[in-house]
Amino acid sequence: MELTAEWRLQGYDIGQVPALQIADAGLDDRFWMTAKVPGCVHSTLIERNLITDPYFGHNDISSRWIEDKEWWYRTKFQLDQGLQKQEKLEIFFEGLDTFATVFVNGLEIGKTANMHRGYTFDITRVVKPGKNTIAVKFDPLSLHHKDKALMQWSSYTKERPWIRKAAMNYGWDWGPRMVTVGIWGKVHVLRSVQARLDSVFAQSLSCSLEQASVQVSVDMKRFSSNQDFVVQTKLVDVEGRIAAESTHLVHDKSTTCLLNISNPKLWWTHDLGESYLYQLEVVLLANDVPVDQYSQSFGIRSIELQLQDDLGNHAFAFLLNGVKLFAKGSNWIPVDHFIGSAPDKRYTDLIELAVDSNMNMLRVWAGGIYEKDVFYKECDRLGLLVWQDFAFANALFPDFNADFMENVRQEALYNIKRLRKYTSLALWCGNNEIDWLYDMKSADGDITCPFYGETIYHELIPELLGELDTSRPYWPSSPYGGNDANDPNEGDRHNWQVWHGSVYPRKFGEKTMLDYSIEGVTFKNYKKDYTLFSSEFGMHASANRYTLEKYIPEGQFYWGSTEMAYRNKDTNHQKGILLMEGFTGIPSNIEEYMNYSMLTQAEGLKYGIEHYRRNKARTSGSLIWQHNDSWPGTSWSLIDYELLPKASFYYARKFYHPLLLTIDYEPESPIVLWAVNDRLDTYEGNVELKIYHMDGTLIKRQEVVAKVTANSAVKLGKWEENELLGDIPAEEVVVKLSAEQWDCFDNYYYLRDYRLLRLPESSLAAHWDGEQGTLHVQANAAVARMINIQIAQGNVRMSDNFFDLLPGESKSIVITQADGLPLSVDTIRVHALNARAVSLD
Repeated sequence: MELTAEWRLQGYDIGQVPALQIADAGLDDRFWMTAKVPGCVHSTLIERNLITDPYFGHNDISSRWIEDKEWWYRTKFQLDQGLQKQEKLEIFFEGLDTFATVFVNGLEIGKTANMHRGYTFDITRVVKPGKNTIAVKFDPLSLHHKDKALMQWSSYTKERPWIRKAAMNYGWDWGPRMVTVGIWGKVHVLRSVQARLDSVFAQSLSCSLEQASVQVSVDMKRFSSNQDFVVQTKLVDVEGRIAAESTHLVHDKSTTCLLNISNPKLWWTHDLGESYLYQLEVVLLANDVPVDQYSQSFGIRSIELQLQDDLGNHAFAFLLNGVKLFAKGSNWIPVDHFIGSAPDKRYTDLIELAVDSNMNMLRVWAGGIYEKDVFYKECDRLGLLVWQDFAFANALFPDFNADFMENVRQEALYNIKRLRKYTSLALWCGNNEIDWLYDMKSADGDITCPFYGETIYHELIPELLGELDTSRPYWPSSPYGGNDANDPNEGDRHNWQVWHGSVYPRKFGEKTMLDYSIEGVTFKNYKKDYTLFSSEFGMHASANRYTLEKYIPEGQFYWGSTEMAYRNKDTNHQKGILLMEGFTGIPSNIEEYMNYSMLTQAEGLKYGIEHYRRNKARTSGSLIWQHNDSWPGTSWSLIDYELLPKASFYYARKFYHPLLLTIDYEPESPIVLWAVNDRLDTYEGNVELKIYHMDGTLIKRQEVVAKVTANSAVKLGKWEENELLGDIPAEEVVVKLSAEQWDCFDNYYYLRDYRLLRLPESSLAAHWDGEQGTLHVQANAAVARMINIQIAQGNVRMSDNFFDLLPGESKSIVITQADGLPLSVDTIRVHALNARAVSLD
C-alpha cells in the first residue's frame, strides 16, 4: 500500500534536538506543518506561505537557508493485524533526497545516501498491531562533502561530485541553484507472504510480422526456504485475448520462460506506425495460492544501434524493427526544479507536445534524474524512443573511493532493473560530455589529474548491463567517438560551434578555441556540419510574454533590466546579442527582444535540421537542446516553464514532419529543391515552388513531378537565383513550397537574413469563433512575417502559431487550454513582425 496519510514536516538547526527524541513514536508533532509526499521542503514552505515563490524575481537567493537545516518528516500508518509466520513487512521509498536516516517506532532501521535510487527496509520486527510511526531525518549536504577532496573539475560548483543528487540542483546554465531536500518519491508498505516478485524483465529476442519470441525473466525474494513456487506468465493483447502463456516451477530465486507469439503486432514510434502495447501479466503462486502479481505494458520490437553501414563506413543510426530511423527529437531536463512536487500531468503535457511537434525521440539528460515511471509509460504509450543517460554530467567523479563506487553500483543496478522493462528505452549512455570535456580541459591545462570517473562509464556500467540488459545498446558518453570525442565522422556529436562559438575542427590534445564573433556563433555554421548524429545543439530564445511578466517584478519588464538578465544563466550574454546582430539586428526594446530571439532560434534550428535531414543518407538524427524548462528563464528550450511553446516549437512541427519540402540555398547561389521522406511509403505527385513579391504578386512558378521513395531524401530541381527572380531584388521576395497531393506542410523561405529584408507593412484581422474554439487570422497588404498569437494564460495549445501568411491568405487556429480551464479569450492579441497588434473583432 502507498502511504498517503498526512505527513508532517519540521526543520531544526543541526543537532539542535537529539535524533532519537524527534524520532520517538510518542513525540507530539501536532504543531509541525503538514506536508505532501511526494514533495520537498521548498514546495511545502511555498504552499504554507513561509517563503516567497523562489521563481519570482531574485527570491531563490532568499531561500538558500533551507539547505543548511536538518529536516524531519513524520507520519503514521495502521497495521490492522499482526504478522503471521512467513510474512514480511517492508517499507519502500521510491526517492529520498538525499542523506536520510529512517526510523520506525523510534528505532533506526537504515540510512540513505543517494537521491537516484529507491530503498527498501525490512520492518517486520519493529512494527506492531495498531498505529506505527515513521520518522525520516534529512542531513544538510554540507555534512557529507565538507571533508572530501575537491575535484579539479566540476561545472557550476565543487560540492556535487561526491553527492549522488540531481546536478542541476546546484545551478546550471539554464537554471538557478535550488538545493532541494525531502521525500521526492512515493512511499509504500509491502506486506508479503512466503515470497514476492522482485524484478520482471521481458525482452523481444526476435520479432517479425509472422512470429515473435519474448523472453521473460522473473526474480523473486523468498521468505520461505522449503517452499516451491509456480510462476504463471501471460501476454494479453488489447482485446483481452491471450497471445501467449507459460507456467514454470521455481525451486530457487529466479526463472526464465519463452513466449512465442504468432502474427504479432509490433511497437513503432508514432511517426512510423502504431505504438502497440500488449499487457504482460505474471502471477507468483505457493501451493496454488497467489502470493504476488505483476502487470506491465509491453511492446514487441527490436532496437539496434548501427555503427557501420552496409559499405563498412562509420554510422550512428537507430534501427527500429530493422528500419533505419532519422531520430527527430530534443533533450529532456527535469520538468521542474522541485522534482518531487511536479504533477504527473506536467509529464503528459510535455510528452504530448513532443509528439505534436513530430518528434520520435527524447534524450533524458545526465544532469537531472533517472526520470519518474510516468515519463517512460507515456513514451511507451505515445510512441517515442528514449535515449537514457546515466546521471553523470560535466565533472570528475571520485572512482578511486570504494564507498562512492559501491553507492554508484547500487544506483546503476536499481535503475537498470527499474527502466529496462520499458519498450521506449532505446539506448543507455554513460555520461554527458565528460569524456569530451576531460580531453579539452586537459589540453588547456585546467585538469592535470587522471580521468577520475572513467571506470564508471567504461567498466562498471557496461559490466552491469552485460549482466542485466543486453537488449539495447550502450554508448559510453555523449558526445563520443573519433579523433576528439566530438568527431563528425564517428559516433555522436554536440554542435556548440553555433551559440558557444567553439572552433572546429579539433583533435585530441589540441587546445580549445572560442570565437565570440558574429561569424563564430552564427547558425550558418550548421551547414558545415556533416555529423553522423547531432545529439545536442541549439540557441537561446526568450520565454513568452505571459511567462516573463508573471515572474518579473513590476517595473523590471524591459530589455536590459537586471531582472531580465537574471533570467539568463548562461556564461556570456553577448553570444545571444551576436547571434541576433547577425540575423535580425540588435533589439532595442523588450518587444523586439522577444520577437528577434524567437525568430533567430526558430529559423536557426530550421536551417540546421533541414540540412541534417537533406543529408539523411549520412546523418541519422538531431536532438535539439533543449525540450523544456525547469523554471521561468531565458534558455535554449522549445517550450517555456508555463508550458507555452515558443516559435521554435511550431517550426519544429514542420521541419520534423515525416514528409518535408525544403530548399538548400545561400545568397547568390543556386536554389536547390529537395523532398525528404521518413515514412515507409513512396510518394508521387506535383511539387510547386512559387516566388512571390512581398506584396503578394506571383513572380515565378515552378512545378516538378516528383517521386520520393520510402525513407529517402531526393533532389527535385535546381535553379539559378536570377532564373527565378528576374530583376526583382532577393530582399523583396518570399519562396513558398507546397504539394497539394501530399499531407505535408507548406514551407516558406526568405532569401536574405531578416535584417536585410525590405519587408513592407502588413495588417491583420482576427476573429474568434467561440462555438468552434477557433481563431481566424487574415493578412492584408503584404506578407505577414511570424504572426504571433498571444494569450495571458499558461498551458495553451494551438494548432499553429508563429506562422507566415501571404496577403489575402487566412488561417483558422484551434485553441484549447490543456488543463481544461476556460480560455482567457479576452486577452488574445495577434501581431506580426511587420504588423501591429490587433484584438479580436
